[in-house]
Amino acid sequence: MAEEYIVEMKHITKRFPGVVANDDVSVSIKKGEIYALLGENGAGKSTLMSMLFGMYEPDEGEIYVRGERVHMSSSSDAAALNIGMVHQHFKLVSNYTVAENIVLGIEPKKKLAGFLPAVDIKTANKRISELSERYGLKVDPTQKIEDVNVSVQQRVEILKMLYRDAEILIFDEPTAILTPQEIEYLLEIMQELRAGGKTIILITHKLEEIKKIADRCAILCRGKLISVLDVAATTTREMANLMVGRDVLVDIKKSEPHFGDTVLEVRDLSVRNADKFEVVKHVSFGVRAGEVFAIAGVSGNGQVELADAIAGLDRAANGSITLSGVDITHYNIRKRTLEGISYIPEDRHNVGLILDFDLKDNLSLKTYHQEPFSHKGILDGEEIEKYSDSLIDKYDIRSGQRGRTILRSMSGGNQQKVIVAREIELGNPLMIFVQPTRGLDIGAIENIHKHILAQRDAGKAILLISLELDEVMELADTIGVIYNGELLKIADASELTPQEVGKYMMGVKS
Repeated sequence: MAEEYIVEMKHITKRFPGVVANDDVSVSIKKGEIYALLGENGAGKSTLMSMLFGMYEPDEGEIYVRGERVHMSSSSDAAALNIGMVHQHFKLVSNYTVAENIVLGIEPKKKLAGFLPAVDIKTANKRISELSERYGLKVDPTQKIEDVNVSVQQRVEILKMLYRDAEILIFDEPTAILTPQEIEYLLEIMQELRAGGKTIILITHKLEEIKKIADRCAILCRGKLISVLDVAATTTREMANLMVGRDVLVDIKKSEPHFGDTVLEVRDLSVRNADKFEVVKHVSFGVRAGEVFAIAGVSGNGQVELADAIAGLDRAANGSITLSGVDITHYNIRKRTLEGISYIPEDRHNVGLILDFDLKDNLSLKTYHQEPFSHKGILDGEEIEKYSDSLIDKYDIRSGQRGRTILRSMSGGNQQKVIVAREIELGNPLMIFVQPTRGLDIGAIENIHKHILAQRDAGKAILLISLELDEVMELADTIGVIYNGELLKIADASELTPQEVGKYMMGVKS
């Protein structure tokens, strides 16, 4: 092995039931570089790095770290080699403090009364504060995880690695759940870590982020290594085409809208959170058939609570919700679904899916009680499986054992495709999409956008809530901008520039 490589993975193959996740993949990573692994959802990126972190063992191939061949059977083995990993879904204990999570398993000890062993949390807090100051990772060591937002939780995961003196840092889809402002901050932190001598491996499908910070990029497609590129000398279009295996349409053509009657009417709606604080304040708007009504705003300004109130997950404190002329303000969730609401939620794990159910059962969660899937209360497994197979093919849902695949074992992007497929196929007149492309690769994003516009052209009313301003500008016929729970502006999309929308998002009222 050449001395410049800190990590080398040679001819790695990893199989799971029904799928080859990695097929003879070889990568070599230089010390002190940011090395990106790019690929579609389910391309094998996370599996490859999970082997470097000791979570899986390769079926074939060899791993070298600092020139020495290594065998890792656990994450403890990886930690001993100064390898750390921030997972896409954080591994934190919610009722522990920031410090308790960071030191878990390697707690500093002290003796009480000279002989009783105890955790020295004061020393831990001090060292964590010093680390957080050194790397610009602002945290309060005494706060509980359940009381901090996802951006802070991610900093805790990074500090867990740094506390253990990790030199090789693996980031698995680190920006999938962050706002644009938080993403910029994280990318700056990664550059600081590289400047401090760390080697960073970035698993992602976001081409703009790779262009901003990565030195080299390995592209995986369906488990195979397609190419390793010098990022500075490669365009995002070239990377996208290699990743998806075809030409990707960056700009989707949108037909002229043909608006019908008002499908959703929200009047003077207010929503309160668990602390009785008003998070949605007297909001009024309507969505017509054949219209994409997009709500733009910075995360945490009440847009998710607004969507949840319309779908029935939250209760309205004041105001009314009318669907196709029917007042549904006090309907339960199932009744709203049957009345004509499809809902793609922001939180796919806790709201959109049952992770320990298989794929076919998740696809039939909202129809299993109806014909032909159920006869007099008895489920028809054959019909459910047939329906599942048709949606797997139609929406390109990638799974090792098709409908029998457990949802928890699937990639985040393919889990999202499951929700989108299920909700669109209900054929409801109102479709609410909240962050529909979060965590998806460029090919899947293109596909979801096509589905949204196809539903709009079929006369459905679309309520789109997105933190991605580009997505709002591309898809919307009408834009409403929310700030601090209030709709500050509603206008035709053609009348607003991205700069104007951005100003309203920051609370500028004129």
